[in-house]
Amino acid sequence: MRDSSFFDRRSRGRLALVGAALAAVTAGLLPGAAAADPVGRGGEHRPSDRGLSAVIRYTEYGVPHILADDYAGLGFGTGWAQAADQVCVLADGFLTVNGERSRHFGAAGAPDGSLSSATSNLSSDLYFRGVEEAGTVEALLRTPAPAGPSRELKELMRGWAAGYNAWLRKNRVTDPACAGAAWVRPVTALDVARRGFAVSVLGGQGRAVDGITAARPPAAPAAGTRQGDVDPERTAEAARALFAPENATMGSNAVAFSGATTANGRGLLLGNPHYPWQGGRRFWQSQQTIPGELNVSGASLLGTTVVNIGFNDKVAWSHTVATGVPMNLHQLRLVPGDPTAYLVDGKPERMTARTVTVADRDGTPVTRTQWWTRYGPVTDGLGAGLPLPWTTTTAYALNDPNAANLRGSDTALGFARARSTRDVAETLRRTQGLPWVNTIAADSAGHSYFGQSQVLPRITDELAERCSTPLGRVVYPASGVAVLDGSRTECALGSDRDAVQPGIFGPSRMPVLRDAPYAVNSNDSAWLTNADRPLTGYERVFGTLATPRSLRTRGGIEDVAGMAARGGLTVADLQRQQFANWVPAADLAAADVVAACPAALPAEPEACRVLAAWDRTMDSDSRGALLFDRFWRRFTAAVPAARQWKVPFSAADPVRTPRGLDTGAAGFATALADAVAELRTAGIALDAPLRDHQFVVRGGERIPVSGGTESLGVWNKTEAVWNAAGGGYVEVAHGTSHVQAVGWDGGRCPVARTLLAYSQSSNPASPHHADQTRLYAGERWVTSRFCERDILRSPALRVVRVSGR
Repeated sequence: MRDSSFFDRRSRGRLALVGAALAAVTAGLLPGAAAADPVGRGGEHRPSDRGLSAVIRYTEYGVPHILADDYAGLGFGTGWAQAADQVCVLADGFLTVNGERSRHFGAAGAPDGSLSSATSNLSSDLYFRGVEEAGTVEALLRTPAPAGPSRELKELMRGWAAGYNAWLRKNRVTDPACAGAAWVRPVTALDVARRGFAVSVLGGQGRAVDGITAARPPAAPAAGTRQGDVDPERTAEAARALFAPENATMGSNAVAFSGATTANGRGLLLGNPHYPWQGGRRFWQSQQTIPGELNVSGASLLGTTVVNIGFNDKVAWSHTVATGVPMNLHQLRLVPGDPTAYLVDGKPERMTARTVTVADRDGTPVTRTQWWTRYGPVTDGLGAGLPLPWTTTTAYALNDPNAANLRGSDTALGFARARSTRDVAETLRRTQGLPWVNTIAADSAGHSYFGQSQVLPRITDELAERCSTPLGRVVYPASGVAVLDGSRTECALGSDRDAVQPGIFGPSRMPVLRDAPYAVNSNDSAWLTNADRPLTGYERVFGTLATPRSLRTRGGIEDVAGMAARGGLTVADLQRQQFANWVPAADLAAADVVAACPAALPAEPEACRVLAAWDRTMDSDSRGALLFDRFWRRFTAAVPAARQWKVPFSAADPVRTPRGLDTGAAGFATALADAVAELRTAGIALDAPLRDHQFVVRGGERIPVSGGTESLGVWNKTEAVWNAAGGGYVEVAHGTSHVQAVGWDGGRCPVARTLLAYSQSSNPASPHHADQTRLYAGERWVTSRFCERDILRSPALRVVRVSGR
């Protein structure tokens, strides 16, 4: 599809002249060149940047608007601009996917968790070096589209690497996190693709890196000994917890409103991803423009070449982390006497040994062997809480269909060029590239859209019923993790006709909701995307049906359903929703807590008064918010969910149930008393405003942060690090990240407000290290400059022409 309505060819020529004129005026703005090869790696490690160039126009808060003639040039400008803001974080990630962390940081150190679940540099290196030596990503790059990446995406990756390298050649690194470090070095387009692969398998192989790299064939047991069995009930609960949204370090809210609810009949979209505030899974803002071809604004995950969440002049979209389980297990029946061979239809089949060597910091080589099967790698567990022991009779192989998927960025490209939610749906049908997220979209014609289009293993409920092992019969219903009998070919996953790769669901099997007054998701399953139009009929692997929803889901549905019913909505209403900071847990339970408080805390009347006076929000100025928050965390941790409420969950009333806090539950009074004692011991007043004790420090400045935790159900999610001795919540681990509120007014430019909560740069020396964090603290927004006239009128305009020369 071509975005012909945005720029015609005459406009393209005019903008080329504008770019040339700007380049002539601003040629002197390029930073001084550093040494030609700052890390001594040599030109052979850089993709050719001959002829590549872009114009970058920076506006307020350091947002770059990147203008180029083609995809390679656009990638060049994007790689340059990302390096300027995040070179240390990016370089660290490339070290990860090249399997070289141990050599620079020691085998016992740990990655930041952004590209896998590895708990040590050694296990991370062994996994990623294994991917490299197997040629996995190279094979995916050779796969023709649509199963493989498009030509445009390959050009973007080539350009991105060249732009990143050009920035390194021409600039001195000032970020103390990596200034002068030998591991900051040029990259290739293949490195960029490997990073994309790591993101794609985060929900599958990426969850099992320690288990894949540690799995060892068992020694023969001594006579009379018994090898441990896997407990189905315990494993089912561990699997449920592993994939539970409330335990995730990523999440999101997003809502699309149709024109039936808005003031002008056009759509509206509010996107509020919850991602880590540090490390390589941060978002970064930009606008990408190829005149006549592409014009999109939004946020990219660091190291990616495209806008992942964003908008253009006709469509806006966001993503939420989905409940679909993007992996499954195959339980192998091993050949007697040979634990590295397994039976399929009674015939032995040998595992493939993948022997990998990495270097420790002192140069000592460390060699380990990974074992691969027709289904995928053998793993001895999915994290410490879910062991899957390899015995003399049984092993477990992990199937991850996203290990054959480099299409995610092509999905983003399709969204960038879309002119309607219909085009969004068509892009999802054509590319089938999203590994672990839902899509929520709205357009200028007034349409809304929700789709859970994920690359999922084709686990139908019928297949699970027919082929689950005894372990799988317990684990699959509880968690969506299928454990299939790997000894029978009749238990293969099969294919859907409309799927671009074997073993996954085709688009016709996905949960979809079109043109509802509202479509909202807060990381629960697709069932209650709209409470009046529940989605049903999907397989268990996609998520649950008719089960309790999280407090964030329940609160979000109440909010947006009420907004839709009132009607007349504008972008300003979306902005108010983002920072309402209302606490659904308090709406359900605060009155009960206040009523029970005098009996539970007879010696603490002040605590009861503070809770009674609390405004039931997590605004920075709220008094009593901190006390309720500390109590609620303790209560929900100590009291099982089924015992917290007097009125149980009802699928007929899923937004209003369960309710009625059971203040007689064992643990209630203790949680309340312990929360009071905790604050008093730390010297924190019970009625202290939240701003004094929920903050981040940037450059010595304390910046208050509003919002609340997952357990409280606050839309504006803030999962902070508690350090009572340090003053309270002294850093945000993950939560609200890149926010966008987008609508249209009939003009050529979208009406968009954005906010990057943790700011654009990780470099403390950058003027854009904390500027948007201060905006976030003040609940203020950035007015997006999408159209050319608005970009060129920016009082902060700074124009840089970048090239490989």
